[in-house]
Amino acid sequence: MASAFPGSPRVLKGGIVSYRLPDLFPTVIVFQYNPDEVSRSLQMDGGQGGGRGDVNRVNGPPQETLSFAVELDAADQLEHPGDNAITVANGLHPVIASLEELTYPSFPVVIANEALAFAGSSFILQEQAPLALLIWGPRRVLPVRVESLSIKEEAFDQILNPIRARADLSLRVLTYRDLDVTNPGYWVYFAAFTQKEAMSALNLLGDRTGLAAVSPI
Repeated sequence: MASAFPGSPRVLKGGIVSYRLPDLFPTVIVFQYNPDEVSRSLQMDGGQGGGRGDVNRVNGPPQETLSFAVELDAADQLEHPGDNAITVANGLHPVIASLEELTYPSFPVVIANEALAFAGSSFILQEQAPLALLIWGPRRVLPVRVESLSIKEEAFDQILNPIRARADLSLRVLTYRDLDVTNPGYWVYFAAFTQKEAMSALNLLGDRTGLAAVSPI
């Protein structure tokens, strides 16, 4: 929530942007409150077999997972019902549905496949979840796949719309090994990879706080 103190710095909001390719109109989920913490786990994908000297061989980038909780609260909108008719009528259902859709295939494709199956066709369209991009500041934009989503609805209005909830997300970063070169997420990952290289190079320049790692060259 924004501070009333006029000297407070403007804080960027994190969020998730999802695309159902080839549709270029995204669904944008802006975090109402930025998570207080983000847990990141990197697991190296080591090469199998090989001879002596291959202990550091890898099969590509590490598998990275990010986990965090997103708090949702409709209280501010419900204080001004005249300006927030959608929230008054639906509570948090729209934003919860947008989060859940990150895990679902495209509805029109599902309906088309059901129609094809009913007609006895052996041809089935490929069902895919949307391409999701985690936006966490200008230096961390990553293509991700939702590994798990847990939603706890904590309060409801008179017609049982949820008005306060918590969403626990676990996201796996998709790399150039997961994505085709024609997928925009492929290039988003390489942009993030380049950013990481640049940040590492800045660290080699030294840090007067004494916290910088020193890497021998």
